[in-house]
Amino acid sequence: MLEPLRVFIGFDPRQSVAFTTCAHSILRHASVPVAITALHLKQLPITRRGLTEFTFSRFLVPYLCGYQGRGLFMDQDMVVTGDIKELFDHPDMSAVSVVQDQERFEWPSVMMFNAACCRILTPEFVENPKNQLFDLKWAPYVGHLPKAWNQILGYGKADPEAKLWHWTRGVPVWPETQNLPEDRIWFEEMEAANYTCEYKDLMAHSIHHNRPKAA
Repeated sequence: MLEPLRVFIGFDPRQSVAFTTCAHSILRHASVPVAITALHLKQLPITRRGLTEFTFSRFLVPYLCGYQGRGLFMDQDMVVTGDIKELFDHPDMSAVSVVQDQERFEWPSVMMFNAACCRILTPEFVENPKNQLFDLKWAPYVGHLPKAWNQILGYGKADPEAKLWHWTRGVPVWPETQNLPEDRIWFEEMEAANYTCEYKDLMAHSIHHNRPKAA
């Protein structure tokens, strides 16, 4: 049986449009089933937060996978224009793998977890403020993901062949975060996520179309 790929996206209710756009972009370009989970802090067994509500909940991915198989974490200020299956097909099976060809502080923005090797990441461990987590020192080894799968925007020239685009300063919905050449990619995915066809194209042949309207 084909198991869906497990993707966890950070969710901050202050910017739901970013999550919706990110999630839809994954589904739009995927060639296999994908199970997407929002890391919504109020639904999780921790309360620890930072700049965003998912600052620390990202490290719950192995726990949410039952410490089995692989699970991918992504920030919500991203869109995917490649087939996410390629990332899951990457052979590196380290406890956690990240794109290391960029600023060090952005490594944890995309993390592929080998959940069985991350049993240290319990809710209690993640909740404990003594544990820094972002240094990734809890992992016995940190593996490498291809550079195309975390293209940081606004820090130098972007690779046009990238497959995951990251608006780390914020998605381009504010004057402070607009005017990057790649903003068109985000707006294209946002428009696709909010698209709907004409009513007649969807419902013209349904049993509902000719029912009388309620008074």
